[in-house]
Amino acid sequence: MKELEILLLVLYGLCLTFILGFSLSQLQLTVLARRAYRRPPLPAPAPPSEWPLVTVQLPVYNELYVIERIIDAAAALTYPSDKLHIQILDDSTDETVTLAAARIAFHRANGINIEHILRADREGFKAGALKHALNYTNAELIAIFDADFVPEPDFLLRTVPYFSDTAVGVVQTRWAHLNEEYSLLTKLQAFALNAHFYVEQVGRRAGGHFINFNGTGGVWRRRCIEESGGWHSDTLTEDLDLSYRAQLGNWQFVYLPQVMSPAELPAAMDALKSQQFRWTKGGAETARKHLGSVLRSAFPLSTKLHATFHLLNSTVFLAILLLSVISVPLVFVRQQLPELEPVFQLASVFLLTLLPLVFYYYSSWRYANPRARWGAFLPKFLLFLAVSMGLALHNSRAVLLGLAGRRSAFIRTPKLGLIRRQGTWRGRRYRTGRFDGLTVLEGLLTLYFLFGIGAGLYIGDYGLLPFHLLLAVGYGLVFYYSVRHSN
Repeated sequence: MKELEILLLVLYGLCLTFILGFSLSQLQLTVLARRAYRRPPLPAPAPPSEWPLVTVQLPVYNELYVIERIIDAAAALTYPSDKLHIQILDDSTDETVTLAAARIAFHRANGINIEHILRADREGFKAGALKHALNYTNAELIAIFDADFVPEPDFLLRTVPYFSDTAVGVVQTRWAHLNEEYSLLTKLQAFALNAHFYVEQVGRRAGGHFINFNGTGGVWRRRCIEESGGWHSDTLTEDLDLSYRAQLGNWQFVYLPQVMSPAELPAAMDALKSQQFRWTKGGAETARKHLGSVLRSAFPLSTKLHATFHLLNSTVFLAILLLSVISVPLVFVRQQLPELEPVFQLASVFLLTLLPLVFYYYSSWRYANPRARWGAFLPKFLLFLAVSMGLALHNSRAVLLGLAGRRSAFIRTPKLGLIRRQGTWRGRRYRTGRFDGLTVLEGLLTLYFLFGIGAGLYIGDYGLLPFHLLLAVGYGLVFYYSVRHSN
């Protein structure tokens, strides 16, 4: 029995060590980002003497509520009319096709070079659509927007000049949020995404590390796509996959946090889970595909380490899940093995590994909200941390499937045309959620961590009480919203 208890301690320590490594990598990115922000911004490149031909690709699939909005936004882009070409990559199976055709006809009648590309099937999903559409353009640059985005009219004027440097393969912009204030879920998603776009991407760029095209809101040099092997559909994150292949081929990426690409955030838990599944499973698939090549490359050791944590960041959910499940028995182990008290004290110190993440998220919070105060940050951070932990079971399943090489369909995140606090997701199509066994397990884990809280109070050991409180709140909220939004 003692051997089992020691094994639990060893597993607990390994999970903490992995989380520490991830946390420290985010801390370094934060330091790099803060240094970058303190430097005077470099002037934007001068407009080219002759603007290159740009094709704007809009991959869509059953986007009834947003198809007209994204087509109109693309048609409103300010750019020389003879150099702008718009492709609607429409794999839809519903009346989205008819709505798209009507808007395309309207803009074509007004002189916009826009075409409707339909395929016989969804082979390769989004990656397949992007690959197929390249056969119908000879443009030098390819801009990509998902259906829920609303690019600003000057988007191309602000991004295209950076391609005057022939080594630049991609220009990525920062996502903004059309409906951040819609609900608690959208506020927490914006909180997380802001950290990625205000700090992580800036830090990676400043340190010369691998960054990634975020699937939308960016522009590719066509030659970069082709020389890097084109779009592949063997992962759910075709954007991350191509990003690593391009940078392994020494193409340079430019990230522009000052250029915004507004988009809609998922407002229902089933949509959020669908998005999280695709991102976490795709990240694990891409790690499986490219991590070996990165480690064997000639890049500096620091870049390899950052790339390792970048590619494996979704596996943090595995560590969190295992750490969480083990933590409840440890409440009793601590009482039964008093001779291991120094080990428990060390584990308590290791819990401070979360402090670098506080610095990371607080930095992004201040960049996104310059007038915000610390008192407004802390409750949101703790709630974000709790819900992130509550999604660990769902995301761990996705990671394991990705690492195992199990294929799955590309389930796109439903877009419902929500702006600010307007509109509703109830009664609309494209719902992806259902009450399933995983939701039941999330409810049972809520009870499990409530038991951990009760056990700690009963025994008088409060060391893990804050951790179990966060877990109970996180799993409770995920379970509550999963049930409520499954109707």
